[in-house]
Amino acid sequence: MYTGITTDVERRFEEHESGDKKGSKYLRGKAPLTLVMKKKIGDRSMALKIEAKVKKLPKTKKELLVGGKIKIREIKGEINSAEGNKTSGN
Repeated sequence: MYTGITTDVERRFEEHESGDKKGSKYLRGKAPLTLVMKKKIGDRSMALKIEAKVKKLPKTKKELLVGGKIKIREIKGEINSAEGNKTSGN
C-alpha cells in the first residue's frame, strides 16, 4: 500500500499510473492502481510527519486506517504528543 503527499492528488495519481518518470519507482508496472484514501492535512510539515508515521505502520493498521477504524486525527495526536514530550524534556 503506497503512501505519499502532494498538492494535486489527481495529477500525482496519473503520474504513478502512467509509469511516468515523475511517478514512484515502487508503483511502476503495478497498474491498474486504485486510490483508496486521500486526506487534506493543510500543513506540509504535518503532512510529512503523518506520511512518515503511516509508512511505518504494518499493512493491517494501514487497512484499518483506510477502513476508518483508525483516524488521521489519532495519528496527528500521537505526533503532537511526541513533539510535546520532546520540548518538555520527557
